[in-house]
Amino acid sequence: MGRKGVFLIALLSVLLHAGTARPEVVQDLHTATVPVADQSAKALAAASRDALAAVLVKVSGSRQVLVSAEIKQALSGARAQVQQYAYTRGRSPAKELMVDIEFDRNYILNLIRSAGLPLWTANRPAVLAWVIVDSADGRQFINWDSTPEEAQLLVDEFSRRGVPVQIPVFDLADLGALTMESAWRLDANALKRASTRYNVQNVLAGRLARLSSGDGAGDWSYLYEGDQSKRSATVPDLKAFFRNGVELVADKMAARYAVSPNAENSGELRMVVLGVTNYVDYAKIVGFLQNLELIEQAQVQRIWGQQVELRLQTAVDADQLATLIELNDQLAPVSVAETGPQLTYQWRQ
Repeated sequence: MGRKGVFLIALLSVLLHAGTARPEVVQDLHTATVPVADQSAKALAAASRDALAAVLVKVSGSRQVLVSAEIKQALSGARAQVQQYAYTRGRSPAKELMVDIEFDRNYILNLIRSAGLPLWTANRPAVLAWVIVDSADGRQFINWDSTPEEAQLLVDEFSRRGVPVQIPVFDLADLGALTMESAWRLDANALKRASTRYNVQNVLAGRLARLSSGDGAGDWSYLYEGDQSKRSATVPDLKAFFRNGVELVADKMAARYAVSPNAENSGELRMVVLGVTNYVDYAKIVGFLQNLELIEQAQVQRIWGQQVELRLQTAVDADQLATLIELNDQLAPVSVAETGPQLTYQWRQ
């Protein structure tokens, strides 16, 4: 596919997602691609440990998961838990041998829960990434049209932490809303204005300049609602710079959305959804709830008029579950009397 085709796909994506800030369901949370020395059993066992560690970081949202004694023990037996694997070659120029390793979803969830560690569900908000690099050719935005390899590298780093990312299309509207100078200054107000059309809550902006030593010096600014987090880094290459910025975002988002399931908080919750007018909406609601890792069971109790009542068997309390449900902006919370259901939402088309 040529650059024009990639650009058209990116533009179509913006048009399709305009007006929505709904979370994406990350599909590859339980899979990791890691380097492998060769195709021997010994090398595969070592790669399995690396892959399981990468998966656990994605699912929990933090590298702190790896200090757990129970997790360390699980890593030693990672090869036995591999569901499937396939060897591949990395991208040019190195094209090193890699292996895609997948683990069973229930095994990963049970391991996280038994270790008493945080769990970040697969429903995750997307991040809009504005990145500018100062090279021998001058300053340039990372985008699909003129820097497709660098854009793919950025997407790969976000994927490594299980965070959906969107790169601006950099059409006339974008270039008019955010100048090169404003982007280089990491001007928060200008970035917020330019990001409005994408209707996202999470915005990451970065700038990288080459030093005489050959290393790069860069800065990151992460914007979420009224908060701003900054980070500076000296890095050997662009991949390391991207990884530094992605870790900033992933750590902040996981701290916001990851919850710690435990036996004390588990139990049944009653949930009512108002404004459900057709079977398609009903199916969307039930499907969304059943796919939330912290809901073990979602049963419809009754349907009357435009209301659906459900009984949820969960591993968290009502407040924790509400934080996750409200990532879906089609479910707007509704205040009810204390004698009413524990969770009540208005369905929005």
